[in-house]
Amino acid sequence: MSKTRGAMLALCAAIAMALASAFTAHAAPLQPIGESTAPGVSASAPIQLAARKSTRARKPPAPLPVPVADDGAVAADPAGVLRDFDAWLDGVAAGNGVAGLAAAIVKDDRVLYERGIGYANASTREPVTPTTVFRLASLSKAFAAAMAGILVERGRLGWDSKVAELLPSFTLSSDAATRRLTVADILSHRVGLPHNTYDHLLEQAEPYPLLVGQLGQVPLACPVGDCYGYQNVAFSLIGDVAYAVTGDFFYHLVEKRIFHPLGMDSATYGRDALEGSPSWARPHRRSGSGWTPFLPNENYYRVAPAAGVNASVRDMEQWLIAQMGGRPDVLAPELLEVLHTPLVETAGELRSTAWRRGRLNDARYALGWRVYDYAGTTLLFHAGAVQGYRGMIAFLPRYRFGAVMLWNSESALPAGLMPMLLDRYLGLPDANWAGLDPGEMTDRAGGAE
Repeated sequence: MSKTRGAMLALCAAIAMALASAFTAHAAPLQPIGESTAPGVSASAPIQLAARKSTRARKPPAPLPVPVADDGAVAADPAGVLRDFDAWLDGVAAGNGVAGLAAAIVKDDRVLYERGIGYANASTREPVTPTTVFRLASLSKAFAAAMAGILVERGRLGWDSKVAELLPSFTLSSDAATRRLTVADILSHRVGLPHNTYDHLLEQAEPYPLLVGQLGQVPLACPVGDCYGYQNVAFSLIGDVAYAVTGDFFYHLVEKRIFHPLGMDSATYGRDALEGSPSWARPHRRSGSGWTPFLPNENYYRVAPAAGVNASVRDMEQWLIAQMGGRPDVLAPELLEVLHTPLVETAGELRSTAWRRGRLNDARYALGWRVYDYAGTTLLFHAGAVQGYRGMIAFLPRYRFGAVMLWNSESALPAGLMPMLLDRYLGLPDANWAGLDPGEMTDRAGGAE
């Protein structure tokens, strides 16, 4: 390692120590999972997780005055919901609110709606279509968790398999922490590291193997398994684990076990694959009143399990159907139950945006998924962001209703459309979370359709 790079990592470790001290002083204790009864594969049923007691008292977040969803108000016929959503996209397009965007809505095992607006490449005026491929950023994490679950089902590892036993060179800042870390801890962001450890160095093109090899220099913010700290570098250890137990590359495993069986024909990993797609969305930045495309950044492709997937909304329709139980041949109901079971509190999300403050009673993280109490009903959710790309996916398991949106600019406007869609479907009071102009909103008669 060069002296300059070593000094940089030492400085980062010192900064992380300060962040860890601050985090530990203010972090709410969180709900972890347990020790393995034997090395390697769990001795218990292969897709069951056990709770590990926290050693610290928990102070629950203050309740928010949110409305409560009622079955009687849910849209019996989603046609009106689709009309409103379509009108909202008309408004976004008319206002040039994004460079390009693709969206899809799924109910049960049927695709109800798919649409593209704007441009995949504003310079050539190539339009976005449902088959245009986007970067998924952190929507990739659910694929990593599902792949790990398939390996658990096949007896190749356990949720409580110890990472250090599978990756002997891996270390955290203490021997005890190193020995304690499990597969499920990685996938639920309970490594104990400060939030987004080494992401800033990843963005400076530092290679993943160097960064993951230096995690042992970073003081922990809490004991392993005891609190939530969102990660990209540490999360991607699951790719190393998968290779250790199969001898096959992570991306290849996902292609064989998930993309191909689900018919996600344009889903891939990596920048080369993105740029080799027949239609792919270039990232864009604002330029006066328009948008200018630029070349995709390579950095987060280096952590493929955390942020490396490319896909179209047509691909993601199949992913939503599978996640809502429509493809038990690929994702078994028992596996989905484990993937969607919340493991750790993420109380900070309750305050992070207006729609979360107005709709969430509880926020937690499962395995590659966020799990919200959205106005009294369970919502599975994730968002993703890398330079020039944004994405959101969400579904209501009780109603088997979900949606995905992908866009190729850093506009925040579309993020408000997802809660507006959920509100409209659930029959909740209207709220203009996206900040659309009044003329872009539609009146509804109220009640179920």
